[in-house]
Amino acid sequence: MSTLNEEILKRRTFAIISHPDAGKTTLTEKLLLFGGAIHVAGAVKSNKIKKTATSDWMEIEKQRGISVATSVMGFNYGDYKINILDTPGHQDFAEDTYRTLTAVDSVIIVIDAAKGVEMQTRKLMEVCRMRNTPVIVFINKMDREGKDPFDLLDEVEAELKISVRPLSWPINIGQRFKGVYNIYEENLNLYTPSKQVVTESVEFRDINNPELEKYIGEMDAEKLRSDLELIEGVYPDFNVSEYLQGHMAPVFFGSALNNFGVKELLDCFVKIAPTPQPIQAVEREVNPEEEAFSGFVFKIHANMDPNHRSCIAFVKICSGKFERNANYKHVRQGKMMRFSSPTAFMAQKKSTVDEAYPGDIVGLPDTGNFKIGDTLTSGENLHFKGLPSFSPEMFKYIENTDPMKTKQLNKGVEQLMDEGVAQLFVNQFNGRKLIGTVGQLQFEVIQYRLLHEYGAQCKWEPVSLYKACWIESDDYEALDAFKKRKYQFMAKDKEGRDVFLADSNYVLQMAQSDFPKIKFHFTSEF
Repeated sequence: MSTLNEEILKRRTFAIISHPDAGKTTLTEKLLLFGGAIHVAGAVKSNKIKKTATSDWMEIEKQRGISVATSVMGFNYGDYKINILDTPGHQDFAEDTYRTLTAVDSVIIVIDAAKGVEMQTRKLMEVCRMRNTPVIVFINKMDREGKDPFDLLDEVEAELKISVRPLSWPINIGQRFKGVYNIYEENLNLYTPSKQVVTESVEFRDINNPELEKYIGEMDAEKLRSDLELIEGVYPDFNVSEYLQGHMAPVFFGSALNNFGVKELLDCFVKIAPTPQPIQAVEREVNPEEEAFSGFVFKIHANMDPNHRSCIAFVKICSGKFERNANYKHVRQGKMMRFSSPTAFMAQKKSTVDEAYPGDIVGLPDTGNFKIGDTLTSGENLHFKGLPSFSPEMFKYIENTDPMKTKQLNKGVEQLMDEGVAQLFVNQFNGRKLIGTVGQLQFEVIQYRLLHEYGAQCKWEPVSLYKACWIESDDYEALDAFKKRKYQFMAKDKEGRDVFLADSNYVLQMAQSDFPKIKFHFTSEF
């Protein structure tokens, strides 16, 4: 039997983040390939439609060729147990990604060599910086024409505001791409187009050895030597503790589609990436080595299995050992619960687990007990914080198009809102249901899933609103006066809290100055 500490030291839990199309899902898939978790790569993109990548399993994702829901995948690699959270790159689902970043210990950022750092990547990096999450950068698509590697490094430093240190270096790019020199392990990895693996790996400690010419030719050998000399001169030496504090990002180059440079990334990652870290709860800091179990729900997903109408709550384990059928306390509801069929994931393949350790992600079947941010413990009252719902920026009335299916529609809306994809408000003035989202694509996803998973048809009616804000006040009279004055614009959220629907920025500012005793909140966590 291995001890709790040994299990913790084996764990590596990280998210892969990037702008859409930088190659994140492809990279995830190649990592799984090395872990023996899948045996054939399915990243065949035919005019934007994926055949079936393992981590994108919702119908709409296959049609669009984008990841919409965060997938969780675990696999073993050597002595390590690796948990990958593949996040949606599409910005309409940024909220899902922000929450996922609260459940990981480190991050790999994928950057497209031709496009460089894009806006979405900058926003996600800000979240990593807020939490000092260690970051490794993988510059992808080296087998296509792209920017100069030094320019890319400058861009990463400037845009992501972090100092970088290349641990591998490309030998030419695009058509002339010959491979990478692995600075971290001092070996040469040669690339042959159309082969799915590194064709030849040569140990090369002394880069000035004339043998180099034999492998890559005179011009490239000369360029590689001067590039490496420049790297040594310009960039600080790689320092693991700087990386762990989130101050320095190691950089690897490769091509995920051709499975090139991926193993080098993985081998270095398992050595240097952090094991599960202590997590700050409202009450105190929770250490993974503690005997007592604790964990929090960072995501809820409806209908992972279309044959069973059930939700699954994803729980990140923070401390102690989780055991099947043990009694755990649901802190918000104050009641004890036991779970007979907790699951671990390999994309959509689920398997029942008997035990899990800090850093692992467990899926618990949920019949409506959980909300995002809920805590489970062995008995202690703990609250993990930092899982916000942002104030939506787009609103539509949801209308039922088939009165016979009202029940299905209501059930579907309720379950999808529990996932945190969007937020539901009920207008107190006319009793109509309003859905608020962060992006347009979410309306399409909701409509699609209601139809295909619940058999309910809905249509959207536009409504022009600027923002929804949660309001509260210690002064009951002021609150009452506000609600009376603004009764046409008052709604309740799913928890029954008061929400003011401002139809323009001007109206919101006037309300704030006319009612100084009322607090206006733009995230639901207040």
